[in-house]
Amino acid sequence: MLDLGEFRFIDALLKDAAPLEERSPGSRTWLGVGDDAAIFDGWLATKDLSVENTHFRLDWSTPEQAVEKHIVSNVSDISAMGGRPRIALLGLCLNRHWSDEIKTRVRVALAEGFAKRGITLIGGDTVSGEEGVFSTTLLGELAGSKPLLRSAVQPGDNLYVNGTLGKSAAGLWLLMNHPEDREKFRSLVEYHLAPRICERAGAELVGLLNGASCACMDISDGLSSELNHLALASRVSIEIDELSLPIDPEVVKMADCYGVNPLDLVLNGGEEYQLLFANSSPISIFNGYNDGLGKVYRIGVAREWSGNDNVCMLCKNGAKMPVKPQAWSHL
Repeated sequence: MLDLGEFRFIDALLKDAAPLEERSPGSRTWLGVGDDAAIFDGWLATKDLSVENTHFRLDWSTPEQAVEKHIVSNVSDISAMGGRPRIALLGLCLNRHWSDEIKTRVRVALAEGFAKRGITLIGGDTVSGEEGVFSTTLLGELAGSKPLLRSAVQPGDNLYVNGTLGKSAAGLWLLMNHPEDREKFRSLVEYHLAPRICERAGAELVGLLNGASCACMDISDGLSSELNHLALASRVSIEIDELSLPIDPEVVKMADCYGVNPLDLVLNGGEEYQLLFANSSPISIFNGYNDGLGKVYRIGVAREWSGNDNVCMLCKNGAKMPVKPQAWSHL
């Protein structure tokens, strides 16, 4: 039994939940494992876990930031498939050592975080243990008639991201190495603790391209890993341009301050949650279109499959170097 009373806790969590909309998805699509979300009978389905002292630390973040980061990680998966989130099942392990205040703040943050996005909580489970764990199964619906897939990259497609890069990795680096300076680069630390993304970006992308082929995934495990995922899934080679990578200006300042390589933060830092997508359209299609999508940057091009070193980077000095997946692994 939880300190606050399990039934009372759950009742309070669900009190102001978004109403359940009795409407089925418009298509009856099915898709198995291999993308940011699966699809069964038209429902996009994804699941993400956030474990205390692995994905969040309450000596670094507030309970509200920890919850927000967890919800964003799930919503980002639905967005990357070209969808909108609708329904959630929540698994919650409350750290038995948390105070009643922290438990209440977690409960309020979860209730408000789902409700403000119009996501209906329809059930789940609550337990207590030695560490806090948030586990969400999120269901969504496609914004168009077909999903955005990792396997849809074609030779000649341009590679894009919809936001500046390196922020989350830079914030984590500061917390681990210079926590005394967290106020100096507050925006980076706050982005790592509770990323703010264009949550409708995938759906907006579907509408903007109006049925044109587009491959997409979110940058959760780091750009180097995601580029290799796209290349393998689509059987293409990818070349990115170092000079075209949109390194966030605050990341550049932070890197200069501490002698850190900003490129490493951009390529190998996870939990960015921007979209990485490929499409044959020129950058002019996206210029000036920021409503729900954010600013789009062209970072490279896809070419015919070569069979080895399928992701490379054209460096500032004109040389080409392979880009190996070196980002976060949970194993």
